[in-house]
Amino acid sequence: MRLLHIITIILFLAASAVSCRSTWQLPLPPRQPEALTGREFYRVVDSMKWNTREPIALKEILSGNVPSFLRKFVPVHTSVTGPDGKTVSATWFVAPDYLSIGSDADFARIPLTPMTAQRIADSLQCFLPTRKMVNDIYLAAKVKLEPVPLYAFRDSAIIFRHHHLIIEGQRKGRSGLIAGIKKDVVISSKISADPRPDRVAIYGWHKPDGKPIQPLYTGHVNWYVDYSHGIRLVYRKIKVNWRWMDYTEVLKHPVYKALLCDEEVCDYFRYGQ
Repeated sequence: MRLLHIITIILFLAASAVSCRSTWQLPLPPRQPEALTGREFYRVVDSMKWNTREPIALKEILSGNVPSFLRKFVPVHTSVTGPDGKTVSATWFVAPDYLSIGSDADFARIPLTPMTAQRIADSLQCFLPTRKMVNDIYLAAKVKLEPVPLYAFRDSAIIFRHHHLIIEGQRKGRSGLIAGIKKDVVISSKISADPRPDRVAIYGWHKPDGKPIQPLYTGHVNWYVDYSHGIRLVYRKIKVNWRWMDYTEVLKHPVYKALLCDEEVCDYFRYGQ
């Protein structure tokens, strides 16, 4: 009986460990009741330029002013076939929506420059996705919405807020992994190879047919940000064949890199280096 009891405890602890690692949650402090709501944040930054607005957004996010639904990441599964014919499977964990400020009842998606996005990702044990990962997110998404392009004052906070409200009108309260609403700021070897050191890579904004409006593009200077840009955080640890690896290890691996990257050259470029 004593042996059976010990075995039962071991199995329980093992099951608990697996359960705990079947998802991931942002390591942020609790949101304070007096914190700005999404509406209030955009009222504060209404007429600010990017370099004045972004330090405020950075402080709000890292202080925990993030809706609770955005803190619990969801799994995305993928696989590749290695040169030996064996299947390599992986699971990585991604935020269910784009980075936002506020409460569950009143939040707002916040477009950011890649430099600020990188600081947030680094602080929260995360990284920014690749082009392939953006495609995989779209395929896995529970809520797929049609892109809504806007054309005037694209880089203003007023239009950021307006676009967020359009998305909320489309979403109609549906929950789960969402896609099709933004272009992603991504990591790409195109940045590393570009002779201009101050670029941002964007990709995505998938239409209902699954094709992205925005091909992988590095034409914008890195301080440019408009309403269509979104920051999607991915937990930096990847489960590859049930073994946890850092995403940088995966991108260096001759076989495993195809799990995360579909470019000819895959690296772990970081913004602001």
